[in-house]
Amino acid sequence: MSELLQYLFSGLTNGAIYALIALGFTIIFNATEVINFAQGEFVMLGAMILATLCQHTSLPLPLAFVITMAIVAAVGVMMERLTIRPARKASPLVLIIITIGVSILIKGVAMLIWGKDPLPVPAFSGEKPIFIMGATLIPQGLWVLGVGLVAVALTQWFFQGTIMGKAMRACAVSQRAASLIGINVSPLVLISFALSAATSAIAGMVISPITFATYDMGTMLGLKGFCAAVLGGLGSGLGSIMGGFLLGILESLAAGLISSAYKDAVAFFILILVLLLRPQGLFGLKEVKKL
Repeated sequence: MSELLQYLFSGLTNGAIYALIALGFTIIFNATEVINFAQGEFVMLGAMILATLCQHTSLPLPLAFVITMAIVAAVGVMMERLTIRPARKASPLVLIIITIGVSILIKGVAMLIWGKDPLPVPAFSGEKPIFIMGATLIPQGLWVLGVGLVAVALTQWFFQGTIMGKAMRACAVSQRAASLIGINVSPLVLISFALSAATSAIAGMVISPITFATYDMGTMLGLKGFCAAVLGGLGSGLGSIMGGFLLGILESLAAGLISSAYKDAVAFFILILVLLLRPQGLFGLKEVKKL
């Protein structure tokens, strides 16, 4: 029982990270129909910038959080302005290739700036473990879960309860129809990149005290976030969130009950399985096209 509870805690912690990254994929996909494979680098930048601020400044942690989110959001804006917008009439495949190129560029620049050595980030509230029914939980894991849930809730509120969020949802259904009813689509695409980058930066910041911050940490996290988005239903905000938590739990159970050697393979096995059996994802709606 205690082992299963331990796997559940670990899965929920990882799932919160995957959910945030998957949500970032969904935000950009809904606005542009582009799968942004530079999403993982936003996670990395969040971790690296926070580590730098913690090491070289005496800023309070909440202020360092806000500054980091603003910087990474600005990187997202620059990406949209300099790479996506000039090629907005290109095919989705071309745009996806562009995002892969941006990912490689950001990773290379990060290696030049910070080097290959991992950067430590102090735990937010100590490292004394918490014992619950025989399972061990580190305080930073609670921060990951708590901050992740708050960020997800705020993002959902933004899309469901604000005029701008509802306009972005309208663009997700049909940009042409949204334009016809007076919605200016162009700035909403820009905002989607900023919001997506900031959301992924949060994931990088809260996980950095557990994993350390490295220039290449975003690659695997980004791919797993993509798997979570596909699992839940790419284009569905709630589906991406559920897919993230489900992937985290399944990954943790596989690592604990089978072997930790298969931990990373689980996400890609699930991705292939979902694409074969239910391409729209577990929580996505099947698209019907009239010929």
